[in-house]
Amino acid sequence: MSDAIEPIIELKGVEKHYQMGSFTVKALRGISLKIFPGNYISILGPSGGGKSTMLNILGCLDQPSVGEYLLEGKDVSHLDDDDLSQVRGKRLGFIFQSYNLIQQLSVVENIEVPLYYQGVPAAESRERGIKLAEQVGLGERLDHRPTELSGGQQQRVAIARALANDPAVILADEATGNLDSKSGGDILRIFDELNEQGKTLILITHDEGMAERTSRTIRLRDGQVEFDSMFGGKQEIQPPESE
Repeated sequence: MSDAIEPIIELKGVEKHYQMGSFTVKALRGISLKIFPGNYISILGPSGGGKSTMLNILGCLDQPSVGEYLLEGKDVSHLDDDDLSQVRGKRLGFIFQSYNLIQQLSVVENIEVPLYYQGVPAAESRERGIKLAEQVGLGERLDHRPTELSGGQQQRVAIARALANDPAVILADEATGNLDSKSGGDILRIFDELNEQGKTLILITHDEGMAERTSRTIRLRDGQVEFDSMFGGKQEIQPPESE
């Protein structure tokens, strides 16, 4: 990837510290990386390796203790909660393992939720919601509630909802973890199609099979990047400090 192309995400020396009594836990330790428009990335690693913390930082759900996070060239490292919420709502799309759908709302109403919070007019919101439902193969189920859908169908709703605001980056956290192999494969094919359309996707996963589908793999261990396939090999990591 040429340096002439501006990264959509850049982390510069990012660390995340948590205070546990008298101990400081360093969940991320000096992460520096660039993610470019159209990248299709899987982030893997053992439990406790830093995947969830990385997701929270990339998704503007948390802030670095040290370092900078640039999203589309803007430093979002130290924004307040209101500004971070605006960034999440306008530039990021989230897909979670547990779907996080509102049970009282229909398929199309769930898809429209982000548009409501962005003040999109009702008619435009409904038109966009229907189009996205059709895009993920749920055009015939617009009025169904989540309880009337299979797990795979619920995850399709979650994907459509994540696309509602045309985000710069889509973040998926163990998105196929609750699905059988067929439904999981269907979801991964949707991800493949979205990337082919130019979307930037970051998949947080423990699934090696999912990682093989992506064009770039980043492995975390002990809060550091152990491997980044963009650079073709392992990177030296420092052992955790005793604190």
